[in-house]
Amino acid sequence: MTQRAPSFAALLLLLLVSGACTPAPDALQAEGKPYHHLADGRFRNPPGSPPRTAGFSDFAPFLFGQFLRSFDPPEPPPGHVLSAAETQAGRAALAGQDHVTWLGHAAFLMRLNGATLITDPYLSSRAGPYVFGPQRYVPAAMGVEQLPPLDLLLVSHNHYDHLDERTIEALPGKDRVTVVVPLKLGDFFRERGYANVVELDWYDSIERSGLKITAVPAVHFSRRTLFDTNRTLWAGFVIEGGGKRVYFSGDTAYGAVFKEIGSRFAPIDLALVGIGAYEPQAIMKASHTTPEEAVQLGRDIGAKRLVGMHWGTVVLTQEPAFEAAPRFRDAGGKAGYAAGTVLPLKIGESLGF
Repeated sequence: MTQRAPSFAALLLLLLVSGACTPAPDALQAEGKPYHHLADGRFRNPPGSPPRTAGFSDFAPFLFGQFLRSFDPPEPPPGHVLSAAETQAGRAALAGQDHVTWLGHAAFLMRLNGATLITDPYLSSRAGPYVFGPQRYVPAAMGVEQLPPLDLLLVSHNHYDHLDERTIEALPGKDRVTVVVPLKLGDFFRERGYANVVELDWYDSIERSGLKITAVPAVHFSRRTLFDTNRTLWAGFVIEGGGKRVYFSGDTAYGAVFKEIGSRFAPIDLALVGIGAYEPQAIMKASHTTPEEAVQLGRDIGAKRLVGMHWGTVVLTQEPAFEAAPRFRDAGGKAGYAAGTVLPLKIGESLGF
């Protein structure tokens, strides 16, 4: 896939999703609200989360390096992406069973207890508005027109590689699908014609289409422009149905809160966890887990099986594009997970659970 040289606006998009210039959340806690609610209407991470300490000396070389890398997109290894026919055949083989299909990045198509849902559907070519933003070097496994009818749409936060306006605009069934988002993100969907939008605070739940959806804490931040930092909440989700539990991490760094999540929800049958976008650590440690931290997160929440995501799709950071997968498998083995239970799927691959 060819890639245009980025403009200043494209580099600005990297600032928006990398945590650059995010102020310390030192405002007063909102009276009568949980810790993560601030008096000025913003949100902050849970106690025990890694602080944001990166400064100009960290971001300047990072952004310049990203500019140079944009001229040389990585070449996916053989088998990294399944063909459309292979993707459809894999899904057909699991018809009637609970399963997930990795569409790329953090987008999963899931069938659970008879309901169909999608997570963070970034299916377009760029993680940014108009012609700006990093361009994916592999296409999504399925386009909007290939998706089955959806019962639920889950979006974890407002960054462009998770909340993709092009996809959100194009999805059909806006009158019937239930959209589940963190606090203050609902208007984005209502303004685009979605009739059934539910906003959740951390540990709030709803029940729809035979599933229980609970928003859980994540260690991250939100920003869509230079002027709305942390004005909407970010979250992961626990999805329950048919006697099974699935965890979707959204974007998160590692923190103390995952033991708390485990105390509430363990055991988890399947955890979909971010394993990419972790270098340089000086910047990314407060936003994303390394492959090893993703495995530790899985242990903390009591996950039986782990599937890696947020890698192998679009260049957001400095680590080699395909380094995360073997590190993830190795970390799983060292942590005591059995072979075949810590999985980096191929894009388009389906997994029954």
